Amino acid sequence: MTILGIETSCDECAAAIVDDGRIIRSNVIATQIPFHASYNGVVPEIASRKHTEWIDSVVQEALNRAGLEPSEIDAVAATAHPGLLGSLIVGMSFAKAFAWAKNKAFIAVDHILAHLYAAQLCRSVPDYPFLGLLVSGGHSIICRADDFDTVTVLGASIDDAVGEAFDKVAKHYSLGYPGGPAIDKLSHEGSSLAFAFPLPSLHKGEHRYDISYSGLKNAVINQLEQFKRTEDAYSKADIAASFQKTAVAILTRALFRAVEDTNIKVVVAGGGVAANSLLRSTLEGRTDIQCIFPSFELCTDNGAMVAGIAYHYLARGESSPLSASPSARVSSFRRNARPRP
Repeated sequence: MTILGIETSCDECAAAIVDDGRIIRSNVIATQIPFHASYNGVVPEIASRKHTEWIDSVVQEALNRAGLEPSEIDAVAATAHPGLLGSLIVGMSFAKAFAWAKNKAFIAVDHILAHLYAAQLCRSVPDYPFLGLLVSGGHSIICRADDFDTVTVLGASIDDAVGEAFDKVAKHYSLGYPGGPAIDKLSHEGSSLAFAFPLPSLHKGEHRYDISYSGLKNAVINQLEQFKRTEDAYSKADIAASFQKTAVAILTRALFRAVEDTNIKVVVAGGGVAANSLLRSTLEGRTDIQCIFPSFELCTDNGAMVAGIAYHYLARGESSPLSASPSARVSSFRRNARPRP
C-alpha cells in the first residue's frame, strides 16, 4: 500500500510517500527556520501562514519525486495532534480534501506515536515491547510501547521539555536558533566540567521516571556563577558543554531507571533532540541495552513517519472520518507509575 503522509504540527511543512510502512519513496521537508530565527522561536501565526502557502507545492514535490500521480495513492494521512492548532488545521484540511477528491482513505495520526515509529523506517526494530524515549521541543516522554499504537507513559517532563530548555538557554546567551543544534555544535569547543549544574530531585514514588528542566534552566540563566567549578574565566562554549551534559544526564538517569525496573533492554528514540550527539553517544555507549535511533532527517518533523505508521492502521482495516478534527493537546496515553516487567 502506498500512502501519502502530511506533517504540519509545528514549523516544518512536510510530505512523503511511503510503501507498506517501510519503503520511503520520497520525503520532502520545507523548513521555516529563516522566518522564525529573528524571534528565537516559532511564531504560530507565521507558521500557519507558511503552511498555507507551501502545502500544495510540497505535496506535489513528494508525488513528483516518487514518480506517482495522485490517483496512484492508496490513502492519505496527516498529523492530527498534538501541535500548533493553526498549523494542524492546514495539513488536516489539505489531507481530507485530497482524500475526498480522489476517493481515498484518510488516516488521522498522532504526532508522538509517529515520532516513535520513525526509527522503523531506517532499520528493523525488535519485537514489542520496547522502551521509547521521545524528546523534542514540545515533549520529553519515557514510555513503554507494546504495539505501534499501544503506549504507556512511565515518565514525562513536569515543566519544560528538553528541546525547549535548549532553545531558552541558547536564546539567553545568543547562541543561535534552533537552540539544540547550536548548543550541540558549540559544546564540542568547551569543557563540560566548567560548571556543576544541579540535577532535579525526582527519584521517588510516582515521579521516579519524571523529568524536570526548570531548575537547570534557572541555574544556567540566572544563577550561573554559583555553579562554577573554578575561578578561571569561562566561555559560552563551556556553558553550552556543561548545560548539555546535565540536560542529557537528566534524561538518561530516568531512562536507565525504567530499563532496570522493566528489564526491557531495547530503547527506541525519536524527536528532534534524538539527533543530539551527546545523547546518542551516551546511549550507544551502554553495552547492556540496544539503542535505536532514526536517521538525522527522520528526527525532525517529517511526513514519512506519518505515512509509515498510517500503513498499520490501514492494514488493520481502520481509517478516520472526514469529520475528524485536529487538536493542540497532547495525547491521553495511559500512565503507569509502576511499570510491569
